[in-house]
Amino acid sequence: MTRTSASVDAPGADAWEGLVTTALLGTDRRTPPGTAPGPDAPLALLDAAAVETVRRRAGLRPARAAERPQAAPEDARPVLPPAAARRLAMLLADRPGPSGGGRRGAAPDLTELLPQWLAVANARGFAPPPQVLPALLDAARGRTDLRPAALEFAGPRALWLARLNPDWRFALRAAPGGGAALPHLQDDDGIRQLWQEGLFAERVALLSALRSRTPAAARDLLVTTWGTERAEDRLMFLDSLREGLGPDDEPFLEQALADRSRNVRATAAELLSALPGSALAARMAVRAEACVAIDHMRSAPPRGAGDDMVGGTTQTTPTIAVEAPHECDPGMERDGVVAKAPAGRGERSWWLGQLVEAAPLGTWSRRLGERTPREIVALPVADGWQGELHAAWCRAAVRQRDAAWSRALLGDPSAPEAGGPGAVSLAERAKLLGTLGAAERAEWVAGFIAAHGLSEAFQLLGVCAVPWAAPLGRAVVDALNIARDAGSYPWSFSGVMGLAERCLDPSEASRLDALLAVPDEPENASPGAGGYWAEAFQRLVTTLRLRAAMAEELGAA
Repeated sequence: MTRTSASVDAPGADAWEGLVTTALLGTDRRTPPGTAPGPDAPLALLDAAAVETVRRRAGLRPARAAERPQAAPEDARPVLPPAAARRLAMLLADRPGPSGGGRRGAAPDLTELLPQWLAVANARGFAPPPQVLPALLDAARGRTDLRPAALEFAGPRALWLARLNPDWRFALRAAPGGGAALPHLQDDDGIRQLWQEGLFAERVALLSALRSRTPAAARDLLVTTWGTERAEDRLMFLDSLREGLGPDDEPFLEQALADRSRNVRATAAELLSALPGSALAARMAVRAEACVAIDHMRSAPPRGAGDDMVGGTTQTTPTIAVEAPHECDPGMERDGVVAKAPAGRGERSWWLGQLVEAAPLGTWSRRLGERTPREIVALPVADGWQGELHAAWCRAAVRQRDAAWSRALLGDPSAPEAGGPGAVSLAERAKLLGTLGAAERAEWVAGFIAAHGLSEAFQLLGVCAVPWAAPLGRAVVDALNIARDAGSYPWSFSGVMGLAERCLDPSEASRLDALLAVPDEPENASPGAGGYWAEAFQRLVTTLRLRAAMAEELGAA
């Protein structure tokens, strides 16, 4: 080892950098210090590197040992059944392919099954196996839509892991207060301390939790610091009062109508208008009644009646007359009416819509001859005001959760009108459906699909409870079968097919077996469409059976 003694004793501060440079250039062009060129040069370079490595390590001062992390918290929930644990590992191992569109094939999309699996597992109250938590957090990191269900299933250990790995810090942000435990709702001192000293996210979480249990206590807590809060914080805190909103909240919300922030005033007015018995709702009713009335002098003939005479008099139907406000006075502005209309919107129609939207819907039966909502909606409206008036009633029905008015505005699902008697868009129809019970909602959408097909049903299907009720599932399958027989490509219905994979009851899989064969293509069919439909139905059937297997595995504890 004599040949390396010089290199061991001699290197200075840049010895390691010199050895790295020699390795990069090669010993044919440069030899280590103290070594002659030749076949021994590479060995000398390795020896010198080994010695220098020891020198560098020995020259480091030992650092103070970091404090060992506390053990992960226990998860008291029942253990996941083995079959379900294997299924979860399979779902987490699947990675979505490139989203380039085109032919999907017959294989199910496992990434879309993971949210459903998590929903069932959370409903059953299972705890995850510890070894899958990293993969679960990685999946939630890449999909924000997955995070609430994934973090609920992961439980307290997800927050423990998130504090050790920066890639999973989103879990701390998603948890109120970064995972800090809220005080017990009977702990008055702890609640007051957290409200006075906590971070904003902790305070929002505290207010929401308290509001869900004892609404009055949450409101009283908010009152204690209301005058000192920032405008954006006041808005968030006020929004939390939607939970458990009731008449007792009216005095506080009336005070908020005079807030410095326009957004806070608007939110307070919206909440008060959702209380039909509030003073603001009464004021809005008086204003709206002054704008809408029955005009018996301007009657319109009933549909199909023409100029038929009954007893020598033309048979007519009363007409709704509208006189929109001519100004937006300070009282209207205080009650939440926005004075400045959006671009392209007339001021008077803008003010009218806000007044009608905020007035209690019970106003109109009294004002318009004790008629039912269905009878009122059926009345003609003079001077082209029908669209504006009905749209405002739609918004009021959604805000006040009034099922009777929603039914009237939706009308019969088989009606030929593109937007229904009152709804101006499919989006509004979807909102109106949200005020109805799950069974009634599914029945209405099934009737709509039977009459109009699937081309406009996507938004309406999105508000239906999962799994779809049997009549709705049958209507969707029948409509898909009709589209297949028409010979068009299934890509036009890819959105509905994707919803069916997630929402159709798995028991419907047996009804689809007859659709798995490639159909005979009519002369005017798109080339190869039958094969694409067979693949699409095969994927749907396979997905439904997988969902059935998942549910069985999760129910086998």
